[in-house]
Amino acid sequence: MSLFSGLYVGTTALKVASDALNTTSHNISNADTPGYTRQQVSQSTRHYNILSNATTKVAAKEIGMGVSYAETRQVRDFFLDQVYRRESGRSAYYEVSYEALIHVQDLLGESGDRNFGEAIEEYWKTIQELAGDPSSAVTQGLFVSKAQTLIERATNVYKSLIDYQNNLNTEVKKHVDKLNVYGKRLAELNRQIVNIEVGGIEKANDLKDERNYILDQMADLCSISYSEDVDGYVSVQIEGVDFVKRNVFYEIGLHMDDKTGYYTPFWPHISESSINEKGEVVYTPEEVRKGRVFNLEREISTAANTDVGRLKAVLLARGDHAADCSEMEDAGEYDKKIAPSILMNIEAEFDKLISNIVQTVNGILIDTGYTDGTVGPDGKPTADSALFVRINTQGMADDEGWHIGNIAVNDAFLKEPALLNFVKGDEEVDHSAADRLKAAFEEEKYTLNPNTEKRSAFKDFYGDLVNQVSNTGSVNKLLYEYQLDTQEETNFAREQVLGVSTDEELQFMIKFQNAYNMASRYITTLNNMLESMLNQFGA
Repeated sequence: MSLFSGLYVGTTALKVASDALNTTSHNISNADTPGYTRQQVSQSTRHYNILSNATTKVAAKEIGMGVSYAETRQVRDFFLDQVYRRESGRSAYYEVSYEALIHVQDLLGESGDRNFGEAIEEYWKTIQELAGDPSSAVTQGLFVSKAQTLIERATNVYKSLIDYQNNLNTEVKKHVDKLNVYGKRLAELNRQIVNIEVGGIEKANDLKDERNYILDQMADLCSISYSEDVDGYVSVQIEGVDFVKRNVFYEIGLHMDDKTGYYTPFWPHISESSINEKGEVVYTPEEVRKGRVFNLEREISTAANTDVGRLKAVLLARGDHAADCSEMEDAGEYDKKIAPSILMNIEAEFDKLISNIVQTVNGILIDTGYTDGTVGPDGKPTADSALFVRINTQGMADDEGWHIGNIAVNDAFLKEPALLNFVKGDEEVDHSAADRLKAAFEEEKYTLNPNTEKRSAFKDFYGDLVNQVSNTGSVNKLLYEYQLDTQEETNFAREQVLGVSTDEELQFMIKFQNAYNMASRYITTLNNMLESMLNQFGA
C-alpha cells in the first residue's frame, strides 16, 4: 500500500470519527426533547482494492480502503412501542372515567344554597313536623316552601349534569380536531421521509422521531394499530378503519345532532352523503351510525382491548342525550343505552328520585282531598291539581310524565298554603294525609336502577346515589392508578432502549474523540514520512 493510499484511509477514519462525534452531540443536545430517539452510529469497512486474485494463492492480495459511516440508526423496540401505546390509551380511558365521576360527585355534593342533600333532608324534617301538627299554618307554609326549594335545587343539579355533558361534548370536538391534525401531519411526514430515504443514502431520523411522537399522542386518544411497509410508509388504523394509508389521510367527520347538539365522530369515506338545497354535503343519522368511529355498544373489556382511548371514554361518559327515569323501565334497554354512560345513568337515577317523590306526594294529597279544585272531564281531580304540577317546556306534552325540568310547585298552593289545612269538615284535625306522607318517605321500596337489589326510602335514596358514585369513583381510581403504574413501567423499559443517557453518550464522545485524534495522528505521521522522502530524494 502506497503512502498516498494510506492518507486516503486516514481521511476516511477522520471523517467517520467526526460524523460519530456529531451524532453523539446530537443525542446529548436532544436528551430532553419529547419524542426523541437516540441515534447509534454503525460503521463498516469500505470495499477492498484487489491487486491479485491468483487461483494458486490461499487468498487474494487486497488493500484496505478504510472505514465508512454505514448509517445512523434509531434504537427502538417495536414490541415495547406497541405495549406502551396500548397501555397509554388504557390509562387515559380510566383517567377520564375517574375524573368524570369525581366531577359528578362534586356536583352532587354541592355547596351553599344549591345543596340538594340539605334540601331533601329539610323536606323530610318538614314532613315529620307536619305529621306532629298538621293544622299548624307555619308548618303548612314550610311544607310548600320546602317543596319549592326541593324542585329548584333538583333542577339546578340536573342542569349542572347537563352542562357537564355539554363540556364533554366540547372535549369530543377538540379531540377529533387534534386527531385530524395528527393524521394530516402523518401523511406529510410519510411523503417527506420516503423522499429523503428513497436513494438509500440519507436517513430522516428526526422526521421519524416526530412521526413516532405523533403515534404516541394518538394512542392516548384512541385505539390505534399501525404498520410500516417496505417503502417506509406508516399506515395507521383507528378502531380497525384506515386513518392514514401511506400518504393518504382520511379525515374523521363530526355529525352534530339537531336536538342535543352532541357530536358523533364518523368516517365520511365509508358513509354515503347527499347534497341539500344549500349545496352542502350532508349525512343521514343512519349513514353516520353506519360509519361511526366508535361502537359504544360493545362491552368494555380489557381482554378485548375495548377500554382504550381518551376520546372513547369521553363519549361514553357524556352519552348521547340527557336521560330521565322513563328510560329505566326496560332493563334491557337500560343496560344497553343508559348504564354505560356515567352521566346518563346518574341523570336517570336522580330523575327517578324526584319523579317518585312528586307523584307520591301528589297521589296522597289527591286521595285525601287536598287539591286546588281543578277537575278533569270525569269530574275527578287531575294529576296536576295537587302540590306539584307539570309545566310545558320546550314543546313537552303534559302527558309525557313527571321529569326534572317540567315540574313546578302549584301557584295556588304558593299563594295560599292554607289549602293544605288538614282539617276535616267537622273541624277535626286530619292526621291521615301527613301520616301517609311520613310513611311514604320511610318506605323502603325504591331501587337506584334495574341492576341493584338494595331498596331505599326517599329519605335515603339520594345518599345511596351519592355513595354509589363515590364507590364507583374509588374503583375507577384504583383501575387508573394500576394502569398508570403499568404505563410508567412500560415507558421505563422503553426509555432504556430509546432514551438518551448523557453518561453513556459522554463515554461515546470520549471514544470517538480519541478515534479522531488517532486518525489525525496517523495522517500527520504519513504526511511527515512523505515530506521526509520527498526532501531526501529531492523529488
